[in-house]
Amino acid sequence: MISVAIDGPSGAGKSTIARAVAGSLHYLYIDTGALYRSVGLFALRKGAEPTDREAVAKLLPEVSLSLKHVDGVQRVFLNGEDVSEAIRTPEVSKAASGVSAHPEVRALLLETQRSLARENNVLMDGRDIGTVVLPNATVKIFLTASAEKRAERRFKEYQQKGIPTTFETVLQDVEKRDYADSHREIAPLKQAEDAVLLDTSDMTLEESEQAVRQIILDAQHGQKE
Repeated sequence: MISVAIDGPSGAGKSTIARAVAGSLHYLYIDTGALYRSVGLFALRKGAEPTDREAVAKLLPEVSLSLKHVDGVQRVFLNGEDVSEAIRTPEVSKAASGVSAHPEVRALLLETQRSLARENNVLMDGRDIGTVVLPNATVKIFLTASAEKRAERRFKEYQQKGIPTTFETVLQDVEKRDYADSHREIAPLKQAEDAVLLDTSDMTLEESEQAVRQIILDAQHGQKE
């Protein structure tokens, strides 16, 4: 089985790029961020503060998550409810960052992710895939872009979805998320030593997808030689 780990900061386009590349290579795409977002959404709905480790840990026995492909698109289900759209708000994004710092949450999701990688050719994106979840991944890529460029992309995304916000607010959120993700005690965001660094600040989406696809194909070719 071939496993591809794509890590990087919030707003780097990991999910969009990974989904497209996985589809073209016929790999199973696993959006790990969606899993954390779902736990964050559940915490918010239950009135728990996402950064409160004890409060969130108490809720986990009530959480059931699954990934299903519907018409070729991965959908995320929380206790049987399709929450694929509900988890894509700024509030849930912050909650995901909060719950992801808790070891209990990471333990819950870790085995789910690894079991999928054992049974399929997978392309998985997140913040600690190459360093923690799949340390022996066939290919590791660290996908990044400047904070301003990432905020610009996310702001456009929110505008298209009709989510009211300002560019300055989005940029502030991106910078706060970067700091929180890279400074947490459990599995902080960092580039794996054997990962390929890909900065897409000056690339179009199509160019970014092609670059990621080429890195994977080159690695596969190297394995066959």
